[in-house]
Amino acid sequence: MFRIVDTTCASRSMTTAEQGAAILIPASNAAIAKSPLLKWAGGKRWLVNRVELPLPVHFKRYVEPFFGGGALFFHLSPRKALLGDLNSQLINTYCAVRDSWVAVEEKLSRHAMSHSSEYYYKIRMSRYEDPIEEAARFIYLNRTCWNGLYRVNQKGEFNVPIGTKTKVLIPGELRSISAALAGASLSAADFAHTMADTSEGDFVYVDPPYTVKHNVNGFLKYNQTLFSWEDQIRLKNEVRAACLRGAKVLVSNAAHESLYLLYRDIGEVITIDRASVISGSNAGRKREQEILVKCF
Repeated sequence: MFRIVDTTCASRSMTTAEQGAAILIPASNAAIAKSPLLKWAGGKRWLVNRVELPLPVHFKRYVEPFFGGGALFFHLSPRKALLGDLNSQLINTYCAVRDSWVAVEEKLSRHAMSHSSEYYYKIRMSRYEDPIEEAARFIYLNRTCWNGLYRVNQKGEFNVPIGTKTKVLIPGELRSISAALAGASLSAADFAHTMADTSEGDFVYVDPPYTVKHNVNGFLKYNQTLFSWEDQIRLKNEVRAACLRGAKVLVSNAAHESLYLLYRDIGEVITIDRASVISGSNAGRKREQEILVKCF
């Protein structure tokens, strides 16, 4: 069982009109981000414009218990959302950008001007008490490390080497990310904590670590914690419970027989092709398959 971390950032205040809206997807607005802030392993940038992606026409709130890069959230830009992830540094970063994007941008610009190999490793070894400083550090490392990978050692220390990217700051980006997150509550917590808060009117997108029943001992790293096959079963039970409460749920997962069998009784299983992009070389990038489980 994962430990629930009490790091919750409530959403900004919303107007009465926004709270009562039936469809919580705003009209096109250049000030609202449509692309993720961070590059994240397993991210779904490739999925958001695919015709195979099934989405509900109407929902009152968007919920994502494994937020990561949040590609689908930023693509939809819902006015009201509940976003969770076990990675407290990740959640702190989003909270800081949402509430204090100007201050984060100022710190990030200093990193951009100072970037070098020596500076990268200096910042990688540093940690800050100030959440604004820590958020800027997190974004800087994400943009300049190898392949945008998030990895920590057994002490919880970020240990990814420097990469080839040097672009740290994009003008106007943090402002638009802040606007996109304005109606979101964020919580650093186990997925069960987030899923338990779902009910009728919610659209829940679930994108867990892709553990299958027969992979290396059935475990994958979920940040600093192992995500096991037993956790996949626990997640399936939370999905079922959310559906029984009236939520509309969409699950992404590995295209493996064990996952087909796990979800076949609660939704429509759709197989979708994608290109693998986690490899550092073009030769290592090949076509793969994933599944989408539509529970609505």
